[in-house]
Amino acid sequence: MTLEWGEKSTADLMSKYVSKEMGYGVPKEGWRICLAHEFKEKRKPFQAKDVSLSHVLEHIGLGIRYLKWWYKKTQVEKKAPFIDMFGAQPLRQIYGAPLGGIGGGTITRGWRGEFCRWQLNPGMYHYKTVTANQFTVCLRRGGQTVYQQVLSVERPPTLQGWNWGYCGEYAFYHALYPRAWTVYHLPGQNVTLTCRQISPVIPHDYQDSSLPVAVFVWDIENKNDYPLDVSIMFTMVNGSGHKDDKSGGHWNEPFHLEKEGEAVSGVLLHHRTTVNPYTLCIAAREQADREVSHQTAFSPKGTCSGLWSDLITDGRLDSPTGSSPPTSKGEKVAAALSVGCSVPAQSQNTLEFCLAWDMPKITFGSREREHIRRYTRYFGTKGDASPSISHYALTHYRQWERSIEEWQRPILQDSSLPSWYKSALFNELYFVADGGTMWTELPEDVDISGGMRSANGGLPAQPAVIKEYGRFAYLEGQEYRMYNTYDVHFYASFALIMLWPKLALSLQYDIAGSVVQEDPTERLHLMSGRFSPVKAKNVVPHDIGDPDDEPWQRVNAYLIHDTADWKDLNLKFVLQVYRDHYLTQDSQYLQDMWPICQAVMESEIKFDMDGDGLIENSGYADQTYDGWTVTGPSAYCGGLWLASLCVMCKMARLLNNEEMYQHYKNILDRGSAAFDKLLWNGKYYNYDSSGRDLSNSVMSDQCAGHWFLKASGLGEEDYQAFPKEKIQSALKTVFDLNVMSFAGGQMGAVNGMRPEGVPDRSSVQSDEVWIGVVYGLAATMIHEGMREEGMRTAEGCYRTVWERLGMAFQTPEAYCEKGIYRSLAYMRPLSIWAMQLALNTSQKDHNTSAQS
Repeated sequence: MTLEWGEKSTADLMSKYVSKEMGYGVPKEGWRICLAHEFKEKRKPFQAKDVSLSHVLEHIGLGIRYLKWWYKKTQVEKKAPFIDMFGAQPLRQIYGAPLGGIGGGTITRGWRGEFCRWQLNPGMYHYKTVTANQFTVCLRRGGQTVYQQVLSVERPPTLQGWNWGYCGEYAFYHALYPRAWTVYHLPGQNVTLTCRQISPVIPHDYQDSSLPVAVFVWDIENKNDYPLDVSIMFTMVNGSGHKDDKSGGHWNEPFHLEKEGEAVSGVLLHHRTTVNPYTLCIAAREQADREVSHQTAFSPKGTCSGLWSDLITDGRLDSPTGSSPPTSKGEKVAAALSVGCSVPAQSQNTLEFCLAWDMPKITFGSREREHIRRYTRYFGTKGDASPSISHYALTHYRQWERSIEEWQRPILQDSSLPSWYKSALFNELYFVADGGTMWTELPEDVDISGGMRSANGGLPAQPAVIKEYGRFAYLEGQEYRMYNTYDVHFYASFALIMLWPKLALSLQYDIAGSVVQEDPTERLHLMSGRFSPVKAKNVVPHDIGDPDDEPWQRVNAYLIHDTADWKDLNLKFVLQVYRDHYLTQDSQYLQDMWPICQAVMESEIKFDMDGDGLIENSGYADQTYDGWTVTGPSAYCGGLWLASLCVMCKMARLLNNEEMYQHYKNILDRGSAAFDKLLWNGKYYNYDSSGRDLSNSVMSDQCAGHWFLKASGLGEEDYQAFPKEKIQSALKTVFDLNVMSFAGGQMGAVNGMRPEGVPDRSSVQSDEVWIGVVYGLAATMIHEGMREEGMRTAEGCYRTVWERLGMAFQTPEAYCEKGIYRSLAYMRPLSIWAMQLALNTSQKDHNTSAQS
């Protein structure tokens, strides 16, 4: 759908670009921005002070309990709270595509070229721009240096001996994750540099996708009538900008590795912290017509003019041998690597670099257990793998790119899809790697079954999929640091099941094992103020832990709600089990999960207070919208319940269990009738059935249950919970009110809308837009033949986040129409892959009907 406002916002990002050079091999589709661009709108994070007085009074007990918990965590235990209402991250409109594969840590390079976000210790972030981490170009003609420039628009107060202040109007950045391009036209030199960064994030690849490495390929175009010698220098500090960079004992050493007829060389930066030590590595491939040189160590403070002079003299560095001495406490050390080549007149040449990091063993905040990262299966656990990883990356990156292009090409070449969608689909995928992601080996002494053996109808102690493909976990958000937050994973899981299905199944087995566990330890829950067990039996946990504690060993780290309040988690588990089976056709998975699904469904049935086949809600049961009180059955949880009954019927049939089919079908028939009677108002499903003033609010996510049925190939005939005409009427109402009557139809769908066309402000989250929910809503519309409306709905979120607010590669959980956002870099927007599934499904349906 072509929209003038969309076209204008895209053009605005490039409005300051003055060059006509468009770079070497830069694709048409993606997110593109001139390095001189400045975002006009500066938003602030939602914090405790943003809660309205009425909501403060309503939740004063919660506020006091949270404040006590926060004080104990930060001041007594000296740890980072997994949700910090007093220390939300400010908006930095600087981020680009993160470097690195999945589960080995990430380093983010901003769109202006700075190395500015670090996640080497899993789940813990440092938002530090390390000034000395730069690329510098040196041009030489006839043996004389004619141009030497740091490729940075910054003018920092340090390193004054370097030539800073590159003019950003001559450069632009282009991201199509997992690759990104930066094009630098060198003013007055008739030379254009295109830096292409490649990370091995490759669907259905469970080896190379785990590698902690990225490759930078520099394509040099010389449009002069004379040849040039061109060198690129890569400088890197030993550390991440954290205070432990000055802890002492860090040291650098040059290396050279030759195998299989290929040689690489560079510098290893050994970072010797007490906990989770690691080695950074900058490397280049040695070739006959390339000159690789290095500086083992330099101090990244003062003017640093010695390194600059070393390069400017002859386009190379002096390559000392031997290691640098360990740093003294308070000192930092950096290294430099230069690669040079000749570029004939009116011709092009290429230089290649690699950045790798090796932290094979990790411990979390509790330091109770050592975890082994997935990539060590291929490169060992000794901490000496950086040279081998670099060698592998520099000799395999072309193969990675072929795989990436083969995967992306059908979507990029589909002329029926708008450009913004192609950018959003691939660029939102950054969170799979940069979501504090852990991908570890399953220890031999770990039993994930929760104690139920297969003979008892339970799980194997070590399911084959986890043994073969490892354990996977990612954060709810970079600011909401809880692993595998299940109510949010429900949305985000589409990216995993479509692109790395074995990881999706592995995560499900881990969750299933925790379902049957119980922890009777009484703990204060901040929302209710009551003490209740940490984990009840046959209940899906909210999450599997906090990176500052011990993930997988203590489930349900979340303190805001009692386990019993999270009624939708069980339903979301059941829905995902069947969807995952439908998309993978893994019959063993279905058999293993069936008894767990039965157990959680039976634990839900007790909430059918009046026997009408529909579960009741109480208090904060519809917890996905904190503070939005629900009384009686609701559109959201009620819809998920009916959808879960549908998939239980389907699974029972697949397993030839007629008794269970009849059991769930009977409840489904009664529940559907009750749902319709209690919630349908002639146009849409009411928010809840209480009859209170706001119970008829229009909830954008009211069709979530139906969405999952359609994504699982169900929703009709025997497996129908909602009449088609009512779903379509509800979606049309949501589009007319939540989308088009909110912010001029240009910001997606607001969570809650009143029938009269004003946002529902009854809670702190009802008047927010949740980007991940909007993508799921758009997918539902596409499934129902409302493709144009679905695309318009989702486009509003993309334009707002990526083009107006400068939140690229940090898509938040939520934003309001004006002023604030909440929780930067969040899991849920991965649900955009549900839109792709819906498009794929509708295309198949179209082809099938055309053939018939």
